[in-house]
Amino acid sequence: MAKHGKKYVEAAKLIDSEAFYEPAEAVELVKKAATAKFDETVEAAVRLGVDPRKQDQAVRGVVVLPHGTGKTQRVLVFAKGDKAKEAEAAGADYVGDQDMINKIQQGWFEFDVCVATPDMMSEVGKLGRLLGGKGLMPNPKAGTVTFDVAKAVQEIKAGKIEYRLDKAGQIHAPIGKVSFDAAKLNENLKALIDALNRAKPAAAKGVYLKGIAVSSTMGPSARVNTASFR
Repeated sequence: MAKHGKKYVEAAKLIDSEAFYEPAEAVELVKKAATAKFDETVEAAVRLGVDPRKQDQAVRGVVVLPHGTGKTQRVLVFAKGDKAKEAEAAGADYVGDQDMINKIQQGWFEFDVCVATPDMMSEVGKLGRLLGGKGLMPNPKAGTVTFDVAKAVQEIKAGKIEYRLDKAGQIHAPIGKVSFDAAKLNENLKALIDALNRAKPAAAKGVYLKGIAVSSTMGPSARVNTASFR
């Protein structure tokens, strides 16, 4: 059993670990229980009633959080010609083709998200081991392999996040920072859960939303009443 410091123990007293809170109350409690000296990330953990071992029950997608994540994403776009100019105009931090591929092969990773035009993927694919291991490989399902690079960059900058089912059948996703108003965190949480409900696999049977909890980076978690989202 993990040992916690005095601050955590005191903060944990604010939250009843056996209770199920309404979403707005849960995020408010998480804010109050955050004691770190930095602006902690608030994360949602969602347990789904699917079998992660079965391909027809995989849950993966993207959602644009209405109030963003509180983190400025550094976007790299692999593109040429007019598409490169579009990416630059849309606010991409880095744009290039073979020059960027060479930089990454030499160990450069000063970016958070990669976008690529489809015609670049044959070359970008050669970075599979380098980018894939860090979860940075462009993917059509995540909207990061596209000719509409301007839209992709703008959505990422606006707060688009990718969610993916883990081996335990859970989704973990950031929904903002402790410094956010509780109302904004609540709206971001709702946007995430709405996206997960829309992504429910046809093969999923029984209760789909099995559990939701929110917590800050260093703080205790609060369980959320799943009926609020059904």
